[in-house]
Amino acid sequence: MSHRVVIAHEAEKFLDRMDRQTEEGIRTRVIQLAEDPFDPRLSAPLTERAGIRKSRVGGWRILFTANRETQTLAVLTVNTRGQVYKHS
Repeated sequence: MSHRVVIAHEAEKFLDRMDRQTEEGIRTRVIQLAEDPFDPRLSAPLTERAGIRKSRVGGWRILFTANRETQTLAVLTVNTRGQVYKHS
């Protein structure tokens, strides 16, 4: 069963500023995550922040939370590897 996806305003702003190819890659990954956000091939938990998971797409990172009960995937932010952990 697929999770309902909610994208935070900050993440949407980053997606709008990306080139089309990168944006499509990230949106494709979000769709994959909606199918199974806990798949270890697609994401891993953040060690320093409980409940938040990360997914890598090239040099970009997607930080998100997934709730099994409500079947919701909330994309918190999308940014480069060097910046994503500073702002989250």
